[in-house]
Amino acid sequence: MEYEEKTGRAQRPLSPKQNVRKNLDFEPLSTTALILEDRPANLPAKPAEEAQKHRQQYEEMVVQAKKRELKEAQKRKKQLEERCKLEDSIGNAVLTWNNEILPNWETMCCSRKVRELWWQGIPPSVRGKVWSLAIGNELNITHELYDICLARAKEKWRSLSTGGAEVECEDAGFSAADREASLELIKLDISRTFPSLCIFQQGGPYHDTLHSILGAYTCYRPDVGYVQGMSFIAAVLILNLDTADAFIAFSNLLNKPCQMAFFRVDHGLMLTYFAAFEVFFEENLPKLFAHFKKNNLTPDIYLIDWIFTLYSKSLPLDLACRVWDVFCRDGEEFLFRTALGILKLFEDILTKMDFIHIAQFLTKLPEDLPSEEIFTSIAAIQMQSRNKKWAQVKRILKKKDVSSECGSH
Repeated sequence: MEYEEKTGRAQRPLSPKQNVRKNLDFEPLSTTALILEDRPANLPAKPAEEAQKHRQQYEEMVVQAKKRELKEAQKRKKQLEERCKLEDSIGNAVLTWNNEILPNWETMCCSRKVRELWWQGIPPSVRGKVWSLAIGNELNITHELYDICLARAKEKWRSLSTGGAEVECEDAGFSAADREASLELIKLDISRTFPSLCIFQQGGPYHDTLHSILGAYTCYRPDVGYVQGMSFIAAVLILNLDTADAFIAFSNLLNKPCQMAFFRVDHGLMLTYFAAFEVFFEENLPKLFAHFKKNNLTPDIYLIDWIFTLYSKSLPLDLACRVWDVFCRDGEEFLFRTALGILKLFEDILTKMDFIHIAQFLTKLPEDLPSEEIFTSIAAIQMQSRNKKWAQVKRILKKKDVSSECGSH
């Protein structure tokens, strides 16, 4: 009370109006309250001009808000229309694939119409069937062979987990330590495979399936064994095919010359692939090629990861599947064409970077890569150098390597 008397601020009950004003001073209910409300009673009233100005400001705000709402509504409508259009397009494509193309695969798969439809992306519901047919089964693997390989793998796992003796048969020459290391690597890699999906990790619905396919493959091809990167390829196949069919496609895919060169770490052949890539790199993107040369940035720094996982680790999954679509159509050449498409898309950014930043950027590409922009960029890449196509350039370089080896002996 002494303090109140000295300061002249004795507590008096506030009138309801004053109480409302007090609240507004600290907690404005809206921008309308700030602009249109009269000033508190203890302050001079607004001049007419100021009140008019505030009303105009408020009306402008309302107009802008309505414009924003209209723009958002139009954007939502456009997105809905595009989604409906895309769904109709996919629906029509599914009918075409199921009714026209797949029943007449041998005669239609190389036609211009099918190739154009293929480039636009295979509908997810038929993707597995198309991949299986396009990859083929040159190895003549059956479902029964998969069961045999899986049974052998399980037997090995049991033997290794119980500390059993050497496992004989087809693994002659491979120590138990090598097999155990391979088994441990599979376990470790499965947990790293598409972690954001949470379906391949321990307890996930596809964990055991992925483990089975990778284990069966190490029994089917002990000379190759398990190599990092394989888990991503197997995982993409599992998402699109039944288990045994995924194993058949996986084994045949890894048996292709490019994949075998990389997974068996055939240094000579890998260097031939890199040299062929650089021929087309210089042809299509001379400015960026010169910048990479100046910074000593060699293809192995970024290409190995892209090729090992067929882009499934480097690109968003839906985009990676579209790359796989055309890879199944065009073969290994498309893997390197895709690499050039990515470099072309980011050419302006990359030419301003040094070695470290280029390497960092290319080993971890942006997560929101737009599918259409990537494919437009890939389409602009010409896979022809001095009237020679990819296979011809690679063959010439391979001959040069062989002759230089012979000359050195």
